[in-house]
Amino acid sequence: MRTAVGIDLGGTFIKGAIVDEAGTIVIKEEIPTHAERGPSDILRRIEELARVLIERSGVELTDCAGVGIGVPGFIDTEAGVAVEVINIGWKNVFVRDPLTESLGLPVYMENDANAAALGEAFAGAGKGCESALCITLGTGVGGGVILEGKVLRGASHMAGEIGHIVLYPEGAPCNCGHRGCLETVSSATGVVRLARERMARGEQTELQSENLTAADVFATAVRGDALAQAVVAEATEVLGRGLAIAANIVNPVAIVVGGGMARAGDALFTPLREAFSRYALERVAAVAKIVPATLGNDAGVVGASKLALFP
Repeated sequence: MRTAVGIDLGGTFIKGAIVDEAGTIVIKEEIPTHAERGPSDILRRIEELARVLIERSGVELTDCAGVGIGVPGFIDTEAGVAVEVINIGWKNVFVRDPLTESLGLPVYMENDANAAALGEAFAGAGKGCESALCITLGTGVGGGVILEGKVLRGASHMAGEIGHIVLYPEGAPCNCGHRGCLETVSSATGVVRLARERMARGEQTELQSENLTAADVFATAVRGDALAQAVVAEATEVLGRGLAIAANIVNPVAIVVGGGMARAGDALFTPLREAFSRYALERVAAVAKIVPATLGNDAGVVGASKLALFP
């Protein structure tokens, strides 16, 4: 069976895996990124990681379809360039060609959120679905769209940025430069902001502002805390509205929700599904199942490998 190397480049760690055609991880490894050492060192470390994985897996180089890399920023897949990767300080770094030359294997690139979406559609919660909308609820709200088994990139590789749908034009500032984006409300950061704003207005709660997390808010809401429940209701209502907007355009079979906030389980998914049903077209909502992601931190490497296995 053919295999490929999947690489998930992160600000702190570089994750790598050998993945087969069924989407099963054969072996995986991670190493520190050491972003401060610059692009050349990171590319060298990716090359070394790929070689180590191939060697340890016992896979013949001739049976390896290539290397796929998920990059956490803006990329140009045609040129093989990482245009801007803020968390590791990259600007206009050539990635594909240097690694292709050094490894002697085809190298493919994708935005990391798209790679994770591709992974879930390939071997995770969206497996078998020809169309899927995948979102990650973390510090922000990342997204990816899969149509006919392929990533929808768009004219400037910006398709799937559901986190930056503007829902409140006069709302809170977003890191993208706009105000009132979906992620200012429905990300983990947004949930904490909403809770602290209510606490600052004097609303009673058992929550403590210091070191507050979205997980705290959801857990406290389950225990019946009125402030926490109000925050969860607002965050899931806005998220359901944003997903409905995207789903009305894409008409997906699956909406896969991952990231740290997805671990809230029914406390997140029950009100989210109800809100989505209120805003999505009836025929869209009827076929779109909202499900938790299943691959966790492996989604990126699995999706990256698919780039090489099925280019």
